[in-house]
Formats: sequence, structure tokens, C-alpha cells
Amino acid sequence: MEYGFWSLVPPLAAIVLAIRTKQVYLSLMTGIWLGWMIISGWNPLTGTLATIQSLVDVFQDPGNTRTIMFSALVGALIVFIQRSGGVEGFILYLNHRLAHYQGKNNRVMVQLIAALTGIVVFVESSISVLTVGTLFRPVFDKLKISREKLAYLADSSSAPICILIPLNAWGAFIMGLLLTQGYDQPFGMMVQSMAFNFYPILAIALVFFIILSGRDFGAMKKAEARTQAGQIMWPDSRPMISDEITSVAPKEGITPRARNMIIPILAMVVMMPVMLAYTGWEGAEGTGLSRVFSAIGQGSGSTSVLVSVIFAIIVSMVLYLAQGFFKMVEMVDLTMKGIAGLMPLALLMLMAFAIVAVCKDLGTGLYVAEITRQWLSPGLVPFVLFLTSCFIAFSTGTSWGTFGIMIAIGIPMAQALGANEVMVIAAVLGGGVFGDHCSPISDTTIIASMASASDHIDHVRTQLPYALTVGTISALIYLVIGIL
Repeated sequence: MEYGFWSLVPPLAAIVLAIRTKQVYLSLMTGIWLGWMIISGWNPLTGTLATIQSLVDVFQDPGNTRTIMFSALVGALIVFIQRSGGVEGFILYLNHRLAHYQGKNNRVMVQLIAALTGIVVFVESSISVLTVGTLFRPVFDKLKISREKLAYLADSSSAPICILIPLNAWGAFIMGLLLTQGYDQPFGMMVQSMAFNFYPILAIALVFFIILSGRDFGAMKKAEARTQAGQIMWPDSRPMISDEITSVAPKEGITPRARNMIIPILAMVVMMPVMLAYTGWEGAEGTGLSRVFSAIGQGSGSTSVLVSVIFAIIVSMVLYLAQGFFKMVEMVDLTMKGIAGLMPLALLMLMAFAIVAVCKDLGTGLYVAEITRQWLSPGLVPFVLFLTSCFIAFSTGTSWGTFGIMIAIGIPMAQALGANEVMVIAAVLGGGVFGDHCSPISDTTIIASMASASDHIDHVRTQLPYALTVGTISALIYLVIGIL
């Protein structure tokens, strides 16, 4: 059934309500309920029952279930590294290493290290965001750098770098889509498109410009001024992670050591490509190192992030038992405390998956794509596809879903109109990353808020002006190239 304009109402209602009211749970539920009301012909009983069933159906997808479990288990890891004195030790270590820097330079160096950490961990966007947020949140608090800035740095160095370095699940997914369009060498097409993938390139460039120049603008400037005045969050803000987790003190008598934080986090980061290779090995091609890279590209991202965080928890347990910090009963209690503290995040992920599902049933992405394909000239195809992909990804909160829709539409359109296919691929990918980067219903954006202990809507509000700036510049570049 065609729902036309009505297919836009649920995601837009959820986004507008969330930004205006800061009640993200209520906003998402409203969007989900509106979607099922539309599908059920505005029958309140049928629509409400379908809404409840849609939340249950989220768990039918193993990938969704693994991601929700990952979101909850992260809390256990965070509690462990704080209770063991690892966080305090890491702060002392950084303070020692940065002792010869003063004032502003100290703040700049920490932000640079945080951004570079996110770029280095390019194997999976969720692990990248989680690593940066977990490692640097206490340091940012100590240096009076806003949590919104940390969320921005983590978010802007995850999805943008994952799309530019295709040796991960992102690259495998896109290459699979390109194969369905008849390309015999999809990896080569991806590499060629990188030079024209302006949004992620400029997003990363803006990160370093903001850090080095200190020229924040929009809501981020206000957040930085607030934090430097000694107020970590706005009075009406609610962090995405409970105070019971962020305020866990080291156990009495424990000497703070950075290794008690770094080793578990490093174990999680290292396990990620290992699990990607393991889960993708059977379908991999080639021999030796080429097969390893092929397997990493085809591996299951949701399985890998879940196993990685579980492995990190086990490593931390063994590490702390060996040092005599905790007994097993105490560690089980800490695990339960950590999971309980991140139940709000798991619930938010559940709702985010549910609204993505109802948007798919309504055909939101397909509707937006269809209304733009009738009036294009060849030169303007990349420009319009970029804008369309941005809107779809922002409205649905999924970059991969946008890739699936827009590559299937954009490439045949480019071939029919004689447009540059490489640039079309780049425009679609860049537009999809825009939504993953700043949509309030994107899982990566949600995890960035959680990892930095920021209010989710505060993160969206402060990051959106930066994303829109880069998106506007990228669109203008596509437009100028199209005209010339």
C-alpha cells in the first residue's frame, strides 16, 4: 500500500518532539504509535496493539537483540574499570604525560588524542564511539571540556572514518550492494568514490579545525562556556547513563593504575576485528592476508560488538581477580549494577529499532526517493541524491537502510541519465553518513550520548549545527560540480 506523504509523519514527529521537549522516550513512542495508526487506517485499538507488537517484534531480528544486549552489558564494563581504580589511574597518567602543557594547550592535546583514538578504531562505529567516550569522559570532566564536545568528537570520528576505510562491515555491506548493481569490482568502485565522498572527509576535517582553533559555534559554544563555569550539564538535562555508574568510586585501598582501564578497553578493541574475521570467514574469498581482510569485511557487526564487550568484561574480571581487588560475588553484583544503570539506553535502542521498522513498512525512504527522480538533469543527479540521502537517513536514523534504498535507485538513475556513477555512489554514501551522524534516532548517535554521559538531545542540538555546516558545504560542492 502507498502511504505517500503520511509515511514522513512518524519519523518527523518523533524528531521534532524530541528536540523541542527533550522527552526522547515519549517522542519515539509517539512516532511509533503514529506509524502503526497510519498503517491500521487510524483504528485506535488496532494501531495501539500493533505498536505493542512491534516492540516485541524487534527481538525477532538477532542483530537487534545483540545490539540491545551490548548496550546493557557496556554498563558492567564501565563500572568495573571505575571500581578498580582504572579510570582514576588513566587520569593521573594523562596528567603526567601532559604536565609540560599548560592551560589551553592541555585541553587541545586531550581533544586531539580523543579524536585520533576514534579514527584509529575504524573497525566498527559503535566500538569506536564507546572507546572514545569511556576513556576520555573523566578526563574531559576534569579539564572542564563539555560532555557534548566529547560526544561530538566520538560521533564525528566513527561513522565518517568507517565509510572512508572499507576494511570493515560497512565496506562489505556497500560492496554487496554494488555487486547487485552489476559491478564486477565493487572494491575498486568504493575506492574511486572516496575522493568524492565530501561529507565524511569534511566532517573529520571540521573536527580538527574546531579542536585546533577553539572556535565553537551554536549550542556547542554555550555548552563549553557552561562547563568552564563549573556546570557539567544543564539543569534540565538527563545524562544517557545513570549517576550510579558515572560516580562509582575506586574501592578503598586500591592503588589507581591506568592499566586496569586500558587493558579491558584494548581487549574489546582487539577482539572486534578478530570476531569480524571469524564470523565472516566462511564467505571470504582469496588466500592469506587477502582472505583475512575479506572476512573482516563480511563479518557480523552485531555479533562482534557483543562478543567484544563480553570478552572485555571477562578480561577485566581475570585481571582484577589476579590483583586481589574483588571476590567473584562482588563482581557479579557490580555486573548487575552496571546492567541496571544502562537499562534506559537499552530501552531507547529498542524504540529506535521499532521506529526504523515502522518507517520501512510505511516506505518512507522509497517515497522520498521516488519524488525526486522524475525531474533530474545528469549534472544535478549527485546533488539531489545527496540531499535525498541526507533526508532519508536523518528521518529514519539508519545509514545502512539509506544505502540499501538509494544505491538501488541512484545507480540505475545515473546509468539512464548518463551521470557520473562514481560521484553518485559517493553522494549516496555521504548522505547516509549524515543521518547516522546526527539523527536523534540513530543508534550510533544514541551510543555517543551514552558513552559521553551526555543528555541525548543536548548532543543532537550541539552536533547538528556542525553536521549541517559540513552537509551544506558538501551539497554546494556537488551542485557546483554538476553545473560545471
